[in-house]
Amino acid sequence: MEGAHDDRDRPVLPRDGALLEVGPLTGRPGVRARGEVNVVTRPSWEEALAELSRRHADVSYLELSGVRFVDVAGVAALAVTAMNLPGGRVVVEQPPPQLPRVLELFWPSLRGIEVAAR
Repeated sequence: MEGAHDDRDRPVLPRDGALLEVGPLTGRPGVRARGEVNVVTRPSWEEALAELSRRHADVSYLELSGVRFVDVAGVAALAVTAMNLPGGRVVVEQPPPQLPRVLELFWPSLRGIEVAAR
């Protein structure tokens, strides 16, 4: 029917309000993120990590002071990104508390990530 509105054409926001905003850092190589990394927002997270790796030189920064939560799969995506870098490291600044715990639990000897705690 012409002129009918289909609800499937509108973006669907997660019920729990989980959103993730990502963008480049100003003045240094890296990405800033705000929100949550979970099953709903993971595609945006993985896109940001892919961009980080494309632009990586010796040190890249991941500023997470505005991130409230990162699930295990989000931490795994970060670990895989760091392992696949040609050299150097990723400095993760002010991550939520579960991120360094998960890194230590599953990747205790991963040298490509340096965590600067909150």
